Amino acid sequence: MINIIHTKSEMQAEVARWRDAGLSVALVPTMGSLHEGHLSLVQQAALQADRVVVSIYVNPSQFAENEDFDKYPRTLDDDVKKLEKTGQCHAVYAPSSMYDDQHSTMVVPAGAADGLESLTRPHFFTGVATIVLKLFQHVPAHIALFGEKDFQQLSVVRQMTQNLDLQIEIIGAATVRDTHGLAVSSRNHYLSADQLSIAPQLYQQLCIIAQRITQGDAQERVIADAQHALLNAGFDEVDYLEICDAVTLKPAQNNRQGPIRILAAVRLGKTRLIDNIALDQSDTLA
Repeated sequence: MINIIHTKSEMQAEVARWRDAGLSVALVPTMGSLHEGHLSLVQQAALQADRVVVSIYVNPSQFAENEDFDKYPRTLDDDVKKLEKTGQCHAVYAPSSMYDDQHSTMVVPAGAADGLESLTRPHFFTGVATIVLKLFQHVPAHIALFGEKDFQQLSVVRQMTQNLDLQIEIIGAATVRDTHGLAVSSRNHYLSADQLSIAPQLYQQLCIIAQRITQGDAQERVIADAQHALLNAGFDEVDYLEICDAVTLKPAQNNRQGPIRILAAVRLGKTRLIDNIALDQSDTLA
């Protein structure tokens, strides 16, 4: 049975016991509603550490008033069962709240947090950075794993860790996709059957962009064509579709140097989907 921990003091004490025994500790932060992507992170964490903690907390500070905080799925019992089946999770940290009534300090990141998600969700990375920093204090692990599907979030966490001299290593893990290429996400269950048939075309267009950029096509034309194709496919809106420096997340220039990431956010009905690929993934399009 997995130890389910609800308080900061108990979680810190458990990690201290492990560390005193010379064991390495990995943290996998989640908001629950666990899927194959989360379980893949757990599996990778178990390969790199002696003990694995999965945190499950739906963080209110990263939701705006018009977003889906109240209806975000909360499935702790099912999540624990999934983790038990892996045999690789040693504790679940599931606090009832991470903020008391007197909480008045937030982390406000810039740099990698500027643009992209921040254009439509300006509150988001303040909420993410604050809760992740608190989790790192509650679960003082050696490493923490984050999925590359939320690539800007991963970049912001890496930046915060470096800038604030935090004693934890951040590891990014490849996006898990279904057989059609759709990035696995807790929000996919909001999609209807018709929408699920449309959604994989986001990944397909990202791969087409990568192929065309590699072939030397002009970035502006490639992006315009992809936006048009997404809307024709049935997506309701394209929040952003950007070719960025993979480190700074600033727009890449045509004379780009270094690693490149192609990032997108689209709306399909009431559901917002995000995805990204590295430029060198252009050969993954079937």
